[in-house]
Amino acid sequence: MALGGRRGLGFNPVRIKIFGGAKNVNVSHVIHDLSFGPKYPGIHNPLDGTVRMLHDTSGTFKYYIKIVPTEYRYISKDVLPTNQFSVTEYFSTFNEFDRTWPAVYFLYDLSPITVTIKEERRSFLHLITRLCAVLGGTFALTGMLDRWMYRLLEALTKPSARSVLR
Repeated sequence: MALGGRRGLGFNPVRIKIFGGAKNVNVSHVIHDLSFGPKYPGIHNPLDGTVRMLHDTSGTFKYYIKIVPTEYRYISKDVLPTNQFSVTEYFSTFNEFDRTWPAVYFLYDLSPITVTIKEERRSFLHLITRLCAVLGGTFALTGMLDRWMYRLLEALTKPSARSVLR
């Protein structure tokens, strides 16, 4: 004989009272701006402007955020210490047997590696080098196309005299 009574997977009135109303919890949300430090030029925060609306269901949103310390170095040698991040989002619909309330979680992890971003001015010589590379690539490509077209036209216009050795 057990003192606590019978435990099973059947009807549990306490569970129904506690978690029964959870399916009506609305966890719709808008993330206008999420950053971990000051913004530098060209930064893109992946959750900015995120809208998640739930209409007929409820559930749990989990945002797994990987924060990477970042140093932005301006041309003037000023350094802006900040952070950038990547995110993975999961949504699971509400299930009365999970024993969890619908919620929005932000779970984060700090990276041990620091990223350094440097502003640089490119010289006129760099521009000339890139232009020469583009012109050289164009010249090589047109040469290959000319060779292929010549061989194709040659094969189509000549009578087919195939040898056994080919």
